[in-house]
Amino acid sequence: MLNLLPVSLPDKVQMTMNILSSAPALSLLASGSEEHGGAHASLNPWLIGASGLLMLLLLLWITTRFNRDR
Repeated sequence: MLNLLPVSLPDKVQMTMNILSSAPALSLLASGSEEHGGAHASLNPWLIGASGLLMLLLLLWITTRFNRDR
């Protein structure tokens, strides 16, 4: 059998992730967003919200057209 891993692991090694082992990685990931400030400058939240609402209303209208028996 071909071993594709660069390091051979014992057969009984169990790779598990819990909150204690993932906390340092999550805090490093969360700290990276401080310097960027969040949203892109060209994104308008009102326009995105209005277009999302219009799309949901359109989907609601289409759904009610197919369900005329109620």
